[in-house]
Amino acid sequence: MSSRGNNVIKPKVFIIDMFTPEGEVWYGIPEFNVLAQNITIPGFSPLFPDAHCTSDGSICQLITGEAEINAASTMTALVYSGVFDLTTTYFLIAGIAGINPKVATIGSVTFARFAVQVALQYEFDAREKPLDFPTGYVPQGSFAPDQYPESIYGTEVFELNSDLRTIAVNFAKTASLNDSAASQEQRALYTNVPAYAPGAAPPSITECDTATSDVYWSGVLLGEAFENTTSLFTNGTGVYCSTQQEDNATLEVLLRATLAGLVDFSRIIVMRTASDFDRQHEGETAAANLFGDSPGFEPSVLNIYLAGIKVVEGILNGWKEQFEQGIKPTNYIGDIFGSLGGQPDFGPGGLPATASASSSRRSVSKRSRVVRRF
Repeated sequence: MSSRGNNVIKPKVFIIDMFTPEGEVWYGIPEFNVLAQNITIPGFSPLFPDAHCTSDGSICQLITGEAEINAASTMTALVYSGVFDLTTTYFLIAGIAGINPKVATIGSVTFARFAVQVALQYEFDAREKPLDFPTGYVPQGSFAPDQYPESIYGTEVFELNSDLRTIAVNFAKTASLNDSAASQEQRALYTNVPAYAPGAAPPSITECDTATSDVYWSGVLLGEAFENTTSLFTNGTGVYCSTQQEDNATLEVLLRATLAGLVDFSRIIVMRTASDFDRQHEGETAAANLFGDSPGFEPSVLNIYLAGIKVVEGILNGWKEQFEQGIKPTNYIGDIFGSLGGQPDFGPGGLPATASASSSRRSVSKRSRVVRRF
């Protein structure tokens, strides 16, 4: 543990990882030494109690622990620790994820505009679901899978700065991505389904959106269900490609910290590299897809570094000229409530501005709810 006294660290970039392999990819690299300072932060995961920073504090990194509870707990501890001045910090959420073969492939690096908490739904066991439902999922407060959720929590969708995303994508495109023979063999199994052409293609840098759920799913039916959820919750704008367990939790903390004047929500980048397919190829079962080998794991972890280092260096190298003052978004950013100002370009419209108003909305009887069809 480093003794900081009253010195506050003001990072230019803070890298957010979720478990050990993602975090370790940043250690021992030639570009910078993020282990020069190791600061124990009360409230961090018992497994990952430290934040790590370069000697000058310009780059920091942490591991939240996996799933939404760990992400929210660690990020809350970070922003309210008093150890850091995060008001001008860029957050690079950098982890692996499952991938939708309709959009990208294993080894790809994805950058999201939308993060969608797809698990905020009612669920029936598939053996007891209504016969006209494709799966057992239906948005909370609604009566069919194509109805916008009528019970709004506020964490369903976060929209990020698309102008910053474009810059990050252009930085990442200068990287040479890692691949493997085993990954190529896995991709080849997806060539027989035309819709999966992106999954059969080589890895690339892709702009597409991410789905958050603590449940780790596998299969065509659930994959398509959450494609539809992503589209529904974003009013047809979001394109589901990556699946992970933490991002909406992390983003909710950073949004609340922005409201407290501690963070700038326009300075967040969500980068997820693809480690495995979210659904089976032709002739495979969903169980075999889930429990079988994941040849994309190692390339996906290495590509966090290979693409991410270009983003980090791009921000640092352009700090004075471009990034210190921030990248002004031309799109809406924030949550479904419009908490940061502006009018959300997703949601059913006319949403309450506060969670308490939303709670009273939820208390209205089902029969009197106004249902918006997508």
